[in-house]
Amino acid sequence: MDLAAQLAQNWSVGVFIVAVLALCTFMVTASALLGGRAWGHRKETPYESGIVPTGSAHQRFSVKFYMVAMLFVIFDVEALYLFGWAISVRETGWTGLVGASVFIFILLAGLIYDSRVGALDWVPRRRVQPDRIHQPAQRDHTDD
Repeated sequence: MDLAAQLAQNWSVGVFIVAVLALCTFMVTASALLGGRAWGHRKETPYESGIVPTGSAHQRFSVKFYMVAMLFVIFDVEALYLFGWAISVRETGWTGLVGASVFIFILLAGLIYDSRVGALDWVPRRRVQPDRIHQPAQRDHTDD
């Protein structure tokens, strides 16, 4: 098929692309020309759902928040894969069931590991050293 025939067949795609570019250019230009301009201290403060911000935006958060966020993403992706498997369960048959079971087992092993190393604990555990539990403080008797 030559180029003229392809253009004759797909002219609507070209018109669509040109229309989208024209619309985007119009919207950006119109907002730059007609948009309001306000400057000052109030304009530069963050707006969060009508609540006036207090304190600094540069706060330190515990690593636990990031750990929970990463675990959420991991298990959310797991759910996406399992939804895909559930939709095609009849086509995949026993092979798909074994594959999904291995996938679930690996993620379950990771969850158990995270639980054992304390990644899911919000409160740090107190570590007690067994050799110092009930021993009285030793005094240096060289000065007596």
